[in-house]
Amino acid sequence: MSKAAELAALIGGQKALGNKNLLINSAMNVAQRATSATAATGYNTIDRFAFTVANFDNAAYTYGQSSLAPAGFSNSWRVDCTTVESALAADEYSTFYQCIEAQNLQQIANGSSAAKSVTLSFYVKSNKTGTWGVNLYKPDNTGRQITATYTISSADTWEFKTITFAGDTAGGGIVDDNGAGIYVLWALAAGSDFTSSDSTSWVNYSNAGYLYGHNVNFFDSTANDWAITGIQLEIGDVATPFEHEDYGTTLRKCKRYYELLNTSVYPNAYSSAGLGMIFWTEQKRATPTITSDTNSGSYTLNAVSTSGGYMYIDTYNGNSIGNVRGAAEL
Repeated sequence: MSKAAELAALIGGQKALGNKNLLINSAMNVAQRATSATAATGYNTIDRFAFTVANFDNAAYTYGQSSLAPAGFSNSWRVDCTTVESALAADEYSTFYQCIEAQNLQQIANGSSAAKSVTLSFYVKSNKTGTWGVNLYKPDNTGRQITATYTISSADTWEFKTITFAGDTAGGGIVDDNGAGIYVLWALAAGSDFTSSDSTSWVNYSNAGYLYGHNVNFFDSTANDWAITGIQLEIGDVATPFEHEDYGTTLRKCKRYYELLNTSVYPNAYSSAGLGMIFWTEQKRATPTITSDTNSGSYTLNAVSTSGGYMYIDTYNGNSIGNVRGAAEL
């Protein structure tokens, strides 16, 4: 095949185009909130990725951005167990996940006869070998899910994994809006309530199939750690090389869901209140929840307007407001 024909084939197969990765910040480079966290779960460290620990009695952990990474990457997301949960109860589970916005998934034709397969690839490292679970969960219309497993074979070694998921022709599809499209979840622990029903092909959602096949309890030893980076979810049956993008592009994508503005608003000279207008640099996915830090003393944040992508802030008692945060996560 000539070079021209090869290029045409690549373009036709969408392999030479940018933005093939359906996930955001997959090299774990952007961390606007913080680089580490303990105890709290949800969106706390690396942008667009969340960590969940549900119904645990004792487990404790530290997680966030790590400089430990395979060749070609600078960062990973890493979690360390600091207090054990040695015997998992049936209702206990833990996941690491990203939710993809629904209107960014219309090209996979979910719920139609033309539904396309997708391939997930990633680098993973843990001291704990065994079989680990992955789930794709689609909440729109009829909730649907599919699970798969991967094996960590060598302790403390970066391993590259690929998993292909068939397209789902049932379930009513994904609504073309700014809501949740598909959750991509990696299991860290799973009680029996979430592993008893086979979901290795697309099925209607049930708790029993949520983390089917996962059989590792990450929280059974304080020696345990788990790290991941270089995640790519792309259309097709083959994992292609990871699509590295410049930091500014990734940061801009992340700011649709969370934005940290480093700024200050001070009172005016004639009263105890000052009025400031601050513009978001990127349009948010939805009306954001706004919080702010104070540089000194107490402050009041009110008179907030999110229309047009801006907000107003009042300050009181001669104190200035520092970092302003807007969150519109899925």
